[in-house]
Amino acid sequence: MQTIRKAVFPVAGLGTRFLPATKAMPKEMLPIIDKPLIQYAVEEAIAAGITELIFVTGRNKHPIEDHFDRAPELERALEQRHKTVLLHAVRDVLPPQVECVYTRQASPLGLGHAVLCARSLVGDEPFAVLLADDLIDGQRPAIGQMLEVAQKHDASVLALQEVPLAHTDRYGIVRGRRQRDDTMLLQGIVEKPSPETAPTTLGVVGRYVLEPEIFACLENLVPSVGGEIQLTDGIAALMKKRRVLGYQYEGTRYDCGSKEGFYQATVELGRKYHQFEAEIVA
Repeated sequence: MQTIRKAVFPVAGLGTRFLPATKAMPKEMLPIIDKPLIQYAVEEAIAAGITELIFVTGRNKHPIEDHFDRAPELERALEQRHKTVLLHAVRDVLPPQVECVYTRQASPLGLGHAVLCARSLVGDEPFAVLLADDLIDGQRPAIGQMLEVAQKHDASVLALQEVPLAHTDRYGIVRGRRQRDDTMLLQGIVEKPSPETAPTTLGVVGRYVLEPEIFACLENLVPSVGGEIQLTDGIAALMKKRRVLGYQYEGTRYDCGSKEGFYQATVELGRKYHQFEAEIVA
């Protein structure tokens, strides 16, 4: 497999679980302490060697573009006030070798459709997909671990996590055969099965390394109820053509698509990286 340099960030969602905060602000721009969710995902990708960031956006997502653009007036003001640390925090959001590209998902037709919208920008090469809702904190970037597995096996790779049986209806759940190197050769995937019908308790979380054959699989899908194209269905079709592996990454995942997970991430990352106390006494 060729070196993977492109990553897709689907950021067109409405963020309804965080209304009214997301009425005018993209959910991906909600901050965990001092950085928005999308920056954590971008930093993970860059640490893994990704150099082209492809954002699939929608209406009211301009703040994401602004965040990763230069802000000359702000930089000049910080420089004049000798606020060097803040200046570097603003100026160094992206390294100079990293490029941002934006495309639109005109209608919210599912995660698979969002990935398909990036087809012309990805081209005929493997790529990564990162969902900003899943903040993964670890010594090594989770997507970097997956890129190594993909390169080693010449295969697509899905990030897996053990989930409570009662929560299988919140995830894509996989089944497969364990291999010697902590990977699983996947043989099936089903979207949000009930606990009674779930084949395992291994759920897919928001990190993927996909071969370009996924685009044809997505394009040929019959949309589900509501007209959505599900990435899970595309991956199920891809399994019939190419090997797809599951990998249980090293790191701690916070489900920041939920209020509980967002709060947990704020508390634990605040404690770990900013030395905040767990309890604040008035």
